[in-house]
Amino acid sequence: MSDGGNPSGLDQPEVSATQPKRIFLVVVDESEEMQHALRFACRRAKNTDGRVALLHVIEPSDFQHWMAVGDLMREEARTEAEQLLQKLAAGVHEMAGSMPVLYVREGDCRDELFKLLDEEPQVSILVLGAKTGSGGPGPLVVALTGKFLGKLRVPITLVPDNLDDETIDSIS
Repeated sequence: MSDGGNPSGLDQPEVSATQPKRIFLVVVDESEEMQHALRFACRRAKNTDGRVALLHVIEPSDFQHWMAVGDLMREEARTEAEQLLQKLAAGVHEMAGSMPVLYVREGDCRDELFKLLDEEPQVSILVLGAKTGSGGPGPLVVALTGKFLGKLRVPITLVPDNLDDETIDSIS
């Protein structure tokens, strides 16, 4: 039997002020298309009272012959990743109005992305930039929209690199 306020007869969860914000995860690299995805995620976060998270994955170096050299290369890559994220975080704060959540991982980008999504249930949307030129949309986009699509627990928003800032602002 339904109460008078809910014609479907189904219980609806109460929305509370303590409910977690929607988190828009952007996989960070130094590509132009990532900048488009980042702008879109920031605008959506600001307009929906959400938050942005940035993931940068350091690919393992192939230089394993001398452990000390490999360790030094790994440390340098981590420092560069942290500097990139800090630079981007300032821009996210300016565009979205809040500081992003920052993640640095080491390994295969696709594998680390899936691990992060498993570990962080509050991430609700994955935002990726996609190349529109002859080289294709990029290996991560191809993998996630192809055979790995079934492993995702969140929707993907693809932001083509041919959109200008005004267009991104108007649709986000």
